[in-house]
Amino acid sequence: MGGSQTGKSTEQDKMEQESTEQKSTEQKGTVQKKTEQKGTGQNLIDLRSTELKNAGQGKTAKKNTGKTGQRAKKKKTKRKKKSTRRLILSLRPEGKSFFTGIAAGVLLTLLVTSGLTRCSAEEEKKTSGLELDASEPEISVQLLDVNDYSRPGTEMDPVTGIVIHYTANPGSTAQQNRDYFNSLQDGQGTSVSSHFIVGLDGEIVQCVPTWEIAYASNERNHDTISIECCHPDSTGKFKEETYISMVSLTAFLCDKFDLDADAVIRHYDVTGKNCPKYFVENEEAWALFKADVNAALENKTDSNEKGRKQDE
Repeated sequence: MGGSQTGKSTEQDKMEQESTEQKSTEQKGTVQKKTEQKGTGQNLIDLRSTELKNAGQGKTAKKNTGKTGQRAKKKKTKRKKKSTRRLILSLRPEGKSFFTGIAAGVLLTLLVTSGLTRCSAEEEKKTSGLELDASEPEISVQLLDVNDYSRPGTEMDPVTGIVIHYTANPGSTAQQNRDYFNSLQDGQGTSVSSHFIVGLDGEIVQCVPTWEIAYASNERNHDTISIECCHPDSTGKFKEETYISMVSLTAFLCDKFDLDADAVIRHYDVTGKNCPKYFVENEEAWALFKADVNAALENKTDSNEKGRKQDE
């Protein structure tokens, strides 16, 4: 009985040992499988993680590429803008200078025009303010006797000018000068006369008809009317009464022979003689006289136009 039990226990021990080995083997296999599964899972996780990382890097690369492209585009745009600005800046000075030149030209034209207008306006305003016109003034007709020395009786050419003189005899009157001209017929060896004489008080005496030559203006005797003017002293300056009659008579003669104030000259302008002295030595006074004559002529024109309108 003891031997059989011992054999049985030995078999039983073997079986238990084999079972234990089998279990351990199974456990090892299970652990190995689990380990392999874990490794596989870990590998899958690592692979997935790597893929995700790669994908993320790809996106990042794309983003970076996109950003880089955008930056490049922005840089190009900035460059274009800079180049455009440079072009505009380079053109602006020329444009400014061009328009500045035009503006300067226009301004200069306006200034010149304004200056000329002012000058002409000032010239028109520079008169004595005499309210005269070109109507015929009161004239005392005292014709000289026809003679070879003061009234030759020679017919004139068409009248083209009026010549102003001064008597060069301070304080003498119009009548005294007229009588002197007439006395020359007695053969005193002097040939001189004048169509008209304006006296110290403004009186006007006519000595020679306006269609005949008078001996007053040298080479212009044949086509000019001469006016001798009295003066109180050696300065040759005329009294106000004389001056007013001079303007009235000159304007009347200009109107009669269809002349303007530019046709009025001095004896000086013909021969260079200091006659009339005051008008030669005082150009402003001469310019004023001509302006007054012109104003009287304009007043005559205005009065004629008013008369025509009333007649209509």
